[in-house]
Amino acid sequence: MARYEVVIIGGGPAGLTAGLYTSRAGLKSLLVERGMFGGQIVNAPLVENYPGFPEGITGPELGSLMHQQATKYGLETVTAEVTGVEVGQPYKIVTTEGNFEAEAIIIAAGSEYYKLGVPGEEMLLGHGVSYCATCDGFFFRGREVAVVGGGDAAVTDALELAQHASKVYVIHRRDQLRAGQVLQQRAFAEPKIEFIWNTVVEEIVGEQLVKGLRLRNVKTHQLSTLEVAGVFVAVGLKPNSQPFADIVELSETGHIVTDELMATSVPGLFAAGDIRRKSARQIASAVGDGATAALSVFSYL
Repeated sequence: MARYEVVIIGGGPAGLTAGLYTSRAGLKSLLVERGMFGGQIVNAPLVENYPGFPEGITGPELGSLMHQQATKYGLETVTAEVTGVEVGQPYKIVTTEGNFEAEAIIIAAGSEYYKLGVPGEEMLLGHGVSYCATCDGFFFRGREVAVVGGGDAAVTDALELAQHASKVYVIHRRDQLRAGQVLQQRAFAEPKIEFIWNTVVEEIVGEQLVKGLRLRNVKTHQLSTLEVAGVFVAVGLKPNSQPFADIVELSETGHIVTDELMATSVPGLFAAGDIRRKSARQIASAVGDGATAALSVFSYL
């Protein structure tokens, strides 16, 4: 069984930055990623709010550059899914491609968006279906769009989109919002935002691009069609913390609780990025988390 000084779980911005720092510090480091290197950013057609790229950069390109830079200094990577961690000295990381041992672990497994699970959602992802208004709202200047959800994220997205779109429909399955009162007041005062209550999306319509939505009223069961150029799904984020639920302290939302040095409730286990509590869920903040976690691991070892 291969043994490392540090194993990093997750290959998004937080994990790749952590790997860059630990490998440059001379620690024998392994990064385990189950999908594409770059994490959620690979779904972003254009990233315009990450410092150093005034013209913007595509998400896949940014993820690839981060991966190249991290591995340049000796970081090893493996594509596998982590199914569990066994506490001990060393720690044992169980994956679909074998097991590894580590003296310290950085959990940077991120989070994933809850999906609607309706026809058209997967097919039109990146072609009018988005989970990030901050990332993609600019592409819908002067067009009509919809936001699905009723919490803080949905209302924040609607307010963000109102700066670009000609009309923003907020589709919510209940008859009142769950968002905070300040956000609600701002949304109700925004003339571009229109609320569609007691309604769910049955299908996202379009062939190459989103053309509209098929809706169903949950009380009357009446069906209707809404023509929009884009739909932003904001029904919540689910942290990928399940493999660690029995090991480290989690918040009520399932996020890993850390201190300001990214240390968890277990010595030698650190967390960074979207998976940790109070993350800003931005690329820049994830990078900062990854660097902090790596420095903390170096001190710990």
